[in-house]
Formats: sequence, structure tokens, C-alpha cells
Amino acid sequence: MIYDISRLLNANTPTWPGDTPFSYDLTWSQEETGSVNVGQITTSCHTATHVDAPFHFKSNGMTIEQLPLDIFVGPALVVDVSTKGEITVNDFEDIDFTNVRRVLLKTETWTGDEFPTQIPIIDPELGPFLLENGIELLGVDLPSVDPLDSKTLDTHHSLLKSGVHILEGLRLSNVAPGEYRLTALPLNIEGADGSPVRAILEDDTQA
Repeated sequence: MIYDISRLLNANTPTWPGDTPFSYDLTWSQEETGSVNVGQITTSCHTATHVDAPFHFKSNGMTIEQLPLDIFVGPALVVDVSTKGEITVNDFEDIDFTNVRRVLLKTETWTGDEFPTQIPIIDPELGPFLLENGIELLGVDLPSVDPLDSKTLDTHHSLLKSGVHILEGLRLSNVAPGEYRLTALPLNIEGADGSPVRAILEDDTQA
């Protein structure tokens, strides 16, 4: 079974306040060309479901096309932290990270079509903890791994220092906690600070 865990892109897609909203328009219609419809899109690199490149928050960091693709494909563990206002290492005491490289946090905070005004705090200490447990990707169903008003982006920097890549804006409401196969490949955009992705989870245990 395949779960689409990406947010829909259209004119109503919530965008970080002040950032470039998503739009799709026909450049040429089939009636105009006599053969095809040709469209164009405009969007922030951080609208809806997306990967953050280190360059997003560190000027000498890797850009999106430089990231290793194997990070974004493979087994992933969905962890339910929906009752937590602050997510710390203590919330993972009973989690077995054996053979796990990718962790997706289900907070259930951003379930509607409006941009959230408040999100759970992710403790920056989670970075070293994930490093110790061999985790190389953290995904969240939030627009950011840091507080919405943060300027220092402590959790972003902690994850980067710990070698943990960031996947944001997931849609996990219909996904139960457990193990899946993730595919969430960023576009091959030279020099970009991030990229939209079409993220899916595959569950081989269900028909």
C-alpha cells in the first residue's frame, strides 16, 4: 500500500508568511498552440512538503543538488508524538532504532489548510541523540523543525552538525506509527536552498 504524505500544491496551499506563494498558470493553451498545453509554476523552495538544504540556513552549506539521494529513499520509522508540546530525547526511550536511518515525527499539529500559528518545540539536543543512534534524516509534519519565530534556528543547526538531513511539511494524519519505505526525492536544482518533494510511504504488510 502507498501513502501519499505530501501536501497538495495549488493556489490555496499555505505558505510561510511573506514567502512566495505557489501558483500554476497555462503559458500556452492547446487552442493557442494547436497541439499541447504548456504550464508554468512559481513557488518558494519551502512551500508545503520540502527538503531543506544546509545552504538554507548556512551560507557555505551544501545546496540541494549536492545532497546524497540515498538519504531520501529507504526504510523509515514513523513515531507518534502528537501529545507533546515539546519533543525531547525522553520521548524516544522505548524506541528501537536498530537498522533505522530515517525518522518521521507525527505531531498532528498542522492538519488543516491554514498555516499554523504555533507548533511543538523540538529540542536541539535531539540532533546529537539522533547521531548517536545512526539517524540521518528527520522528517516532520510541521513547516519547520524550529519555532516559527526563531532567528537562530538552533534545531536546524544542531541537526546539521549531527549529519541529520531535514524533511518538512509532511502529511501524516492517515499514517499509523511503524515502519515503512520512504521515497522523498528533492529536485535536481543547481544552487538551491531547498526543494519541493512528492513524498510517499510504502507499507509492504498491507495488500
